[in-house]
Amino acid sequence: MLQYEYARSALRIGIRLGQKLGANPFKFGMIGSTDNHVSLSTTREDNFFGKLPSLEPRGDRINDAFVKNADGSPAAKSWETPASGLVAVWARENTRGSLFDSMTRKEVYATTGSRITVRVFGGWDFQANEVERQDFAKQGYARGVPMGGDLTKGPEGKAPSFMIRALRDPDGANLDRIQVIKGWLDKDGKTQERVYDVTCSDGRRIKIIGEKRCFKSVGSTVNVENASYTNTIGDPLLTAHWVDPNFDPSQNAFYYVRVIEIPKPRWTAYDAKFYKVKMPKEVRMTVQDRAYTSPIWYTP
Repeated sequence: MLQYEYARSALRIGIRLGQKLGANPFKFGMIGSTDNHVSLSTTREDNFFGKLPSLEPRGDRINDAFVKNADGSPAAKSWETPASGLVAVWARENTRGSLFDSMTRKEVYATTGSRITVRVFGGWDFQANEVERQDFAKQGYARGVPMGGDLTKGPEGKAPSFMIRALRDPDGANLDRIQVIKGWLDKDGKTQERVYDVTCSDGRRIKIIGEKRCFKSVGSTVNVENASYTNTIGDPLLTAHWVDPNFDPSQNAFYYVRVIEIPKPRWTAYDAKFYKVKMPKEVRMTVQDRAYTSPIWYTP
């Protein structure tokens, strides 16, 4: 993939340009979309109709080229395409005006197809027990900012704290973990990034192994042959309170949240079962769908 093809790369470039130009040209929210050309908005792994009419369901579609090189050889095969994503919007009302207001303030997030619910607030004085409050959202808005918001210089000696809640898709897989992705501009003017696991399902501990990560994998219940899985691992609800342990008040930064599901069958596994075909070894048969929020930016 291209060096600058990912949102995180653009977010890093944005904070660097923001310091240089006085305005961040890449201060965007996160959305997901289907990009399908089959007149069907199907995003679930068990109901994937392909990206193009030529790639609609049939037993041998995984061998077709999705994109071809100049010489006609496959640059990307159809099995590499995902079942795609969804846009989630936090709005006061289910009206056109309210939805567009939410998108304008970037209070939106993306998923790779699952209907995961995730909410995050950033502030300067959130406490660990507040993530369980009945008025969680009310406190988040009153004393902090939601996804898509901005934090400016806070109280001396304080680091940004984040309250996060995530709920699984009611008809989908349990959750594996919640992560915070941080990007920042270091003292030399270079952009850096780091991924923090901030809570793990099934009571798994977080240890520092180079970075703070879950001590062990969530595992997998996927039966590829039957294209099935069970929710006997992972948690339906995860919450987290996280304070940046490496905060430097002089450095521009951004933070966004990523919520990852436990493994489940990919659309290729459903194809293999339905059409009774054997997939090549390189074809991925499982997937961990996820949600990722719009960032919260910190500016000194």
